[in-house]
Amino acid sequence: MRMTSPIDVDRARRDTPGTAHVAHLNNAGAALPPHQVTDAVIAHLQREAQIGGYEAAEAAADQVEHTYSAIAELLGCRADEIAVAENATRAWDMAFYGLTFQPGDRILTARAEYASNVLAFLQVAAKTGAVVEIIDNDETGQLSVPDLRRRLDDGAGPVKLVAITHVPTQGGLVNPAEEVGNATRDAGVLYLLDACQSVGQLPVDVDAIGCDLLSATGRKYLRGPRGTGFLYVRSDALEQLEPPFLDLHAATWTAPDAYEIRADARRFENWETNYAAKIGLGVAVDYALSWGIPAIESRVRDLADHLRQQLSAVDGIQVHDLGARRCGIVSFTIDGVRCEDVRRHVAAHGVNVSVSVADYARLDMPARGLTDLVRASVHYYNTHDEIDRLIQALPTAL
Repeated sequence: MRMTSPIDVDRARRDTPGTAHVAHLNNAGAALPPHQVTDAVIAHLQREAQIGGYEAAEAAADQVEHTYSAIAELLGCRADEIAVAENATRAWDMAFYGLTFQPGDRILTARAEYASNVLAFLQVAAKTGAVVEIIDNDETGQLSVPDLRRRLDDGAGPVKLVAITHVPTQGGLVNPAEEVGNATRDAGVLYLLDACQSVGQLPVDVDAIGCDLLSATGRKYLRGPRGTGFLYVRSDALEQLEPPFLDLHAATWTAPDAYEIRADARRFENWETNYAAKIGLGVAVDYALSWGIPAIESRVRDLADHLRQQLSAVDGIQVHDLGARRCGIVSFTIDGVRCEDVRRHVAAHGVNVSVSVADYARLDMPARGLTDLVRASVHYYNTHDEIDRLIQALPTAL
């Protein structure tokens, strides 16, 4: 493990030029990058302009390879178990659509699952006859592990896949990923974890969690470039998946009528890639590791708890976070004020938040009587003063 430093907030903010211009509480959307990331991306683009794209990629081969080893260190796996993709959704798709489903195969997922994932479940179910089942929530609002175990053992048909989101886009909760992993290992069932919102703000160790597949993004809590994501594939699960499409990077054309798929996780990549962004992703991972993920989690949790306390103290504001364990995402509504109006109002005061709508989480939000939520998501470079700035900028009921 690398030596880590405590969070020096002043230094983190000096490294983050955007903090001089905005109170950025939309880190679960896209965090402000440190200048180290931006500098690395721009430097490679300038090299491409000076010597050519192919030549620049060759000159930066060590930097590109380092991105894989950095992600492997972050997740506690091997570099050959990592594929870098253009975003987290495409990484997740390559894993999910790489599986073969038969009529009656069961896909178990959580009630707080994200729209893009559920759309893929429904499409595959319609084409193959697979069945999508929703695991119950427990009394805290997170996934119920006892209900998951019951479904894995009920004999109702083969469970092909358990696929859940670690930190849903709405609700502030952290699903019990390790307990899910214990259950899937006991049942011998593949486990796909969407870690898009958790990687970079929480420790994520794939062996401790027990997932076979994991997808994540660069732009959120890792503070990397937009247009970057990655997929982890456990080596002993690799042969259970075949990429839904191939090119000359993912496979070798061995004879006029034959080909061989490459033997590592990069079978899920394309030949053409954004090298500048891939290098920037590696720099972002290094930067996060230099602080230490446990230190990041502690700071983020403290800021989020402070924000929840401040919001709860205001008449007419309802905080809607769920789960036994919570994270840096804080969701709320204001009585009598549209969530989009809240977003626009605080933006005019130099504060960034976002809005989650029911279309993103139709298995969760309508059941809670919610059509939309304001989502404020903090990171370690945020301050209590910025949280106070948000509270002061909130509109009152119209």
